[in-house]
Amino acid sequence: MTARFARASLVALLVTLGFTVPAPASAATATAAATSCYGGAATVHYGDVLDFGPYWTTSRCSDINMRVVGGDAEYVVACVKFAKTGVCNRSTRVGWTWTTVATDVLDGTKFTVPNGVDLEGSSATIQIAF
Repeated sequence: MTARFARASLVALLVTLGFTVPAPASAATATAAATSCYGGAATVHYGDVLDFGPYWTTSRCSDINMRVVGGDAEYVVACVKFAKTGVCNRSTRVGWTWTTVATDVLDGTKFTVPNGVDLEGSSATIQIAF
């Protein structure tokens, strides 16, 4: 039995039994995920630096969003410090789901996220999408 015939027989058997092989993801699907708001998120660790950033907002998101993705903290309390004003906006409790920390931010706006805010736990890894 040739290798080609053996492969064809195996494929025919699997199809007969109802097995399917998923099609590979299209390049368009992969590109859309990579350029989505959350797909462009920066991952940072509390304690690494005084302020996360600077970052510049993009057209991927109209808001700045954050979530905890690692560590033992239930949540962090975060604010966004815009370079233009030099002060934080409101403090926001950010847990393990995406939370908006600044809304309707213009593209190209420079900002940081101060690392000196409350951390409810001893460690946290967060993502910032902008």
